[in-house]
Amino acid sequence: MNWDMKKLLITGASGFLGWHIIEVGRKHYEVYGTYNSHTLEVNGASLLKANLSDFEELKQIFTNIKPDAVIHTAAISQPNYCQNHPEESHAINVTASANIAGLCAEYSIPCAFTSTDLVFDGTNAPYKETDTVNPVNLYGEQKVLAEQAMLKEYPETAICRMPLMFGAATPTAKSFMQGFIQTLQSGKELKLFTDEFRTPVSGVTAAKGLLLMIEKQYHGIIHLGGRERISRYDFGKLMIEAFQLPDTNLKACKQQEVQMSAPRPADVSFDSTIAFTLGYNPLSIKEELVGCVTP
Repeated sequence: MNWDMKKLLITGASGFLGWHIIEVGRKHYEVYGTYNSHTLEVNGASLLKANLSDFEELKQIFTNIKPDAVIHTAAISQPNYCQNHPEESHAINVTASANIAGLCAEYSIPCAFTSTDLVFDGTNAPYKETDTVNPVNLYGEQKVLAEQAMLKEYPETAICRMPLMFGAATPTAKSFMQGFIQTLQSGKELKLFTDEFRTPVSGVTAAKGLLLMIEKQYHGIIHLGGRERISRYDFGKLMIEAFQLPDTNLKACKQQEVQMSAPRPADVSFDSTIAFTLGYNPLSIKEELVGCVTP
């Protein structure tokens, strides 16, 4: 153990983003992480199983670790699941988030929270931090409630709204990209929306952005989107090119052609100028994809 290194606590360490934060963060911090259902071991990090909806357990984690900073990524983040399990998802997405902000306030430490581009309704992109939120599904609503509750508990919180994230699979999680690749490799048809737009970044870039916000002790809302607005379909084309996948089965479709439990906004691309001026520096999507050597 390096006594000179500050302690960073990452919730949701077994998630796609959590794992990437550990990978990037362990070079600079003594890293602690919580996970819920997916057991995880990572060299250079101390990980513990935790139920974040249990406040006493949460308090005990803070007492034992005494973190110098917290990045809170743990969430039930599948919009369709949230829509169908409102109470379970509220306990993690909203109540636990407010409790974490309260504990960070007690310890007076930097806290970064991962919110989402789905707080917007998709009718007025690109979105700045000051634009009015108007989520179209329950997951987006819960993230808005979490943002408000955390800033009320602890105005020093960095509310980091995250875009769609992609990258190589981690030991316990995948990005949406793996499903796309698997579908194409198995010779099945891959239908992607031409009318849904995001500003995606890789998990590595997102992790760097969150660590930068901790380092800068940023507080308030900030957007950590990529530099390019792109449809799912055009992302698919870039992915096929980067990984030299068969392209004959990539088909264009519209959102309205696919039935889903949770409604989806059409264009939640971000204006991330504030983050860029602070030193957040996403590569182009093409470069990011090429960097994901093992899809």
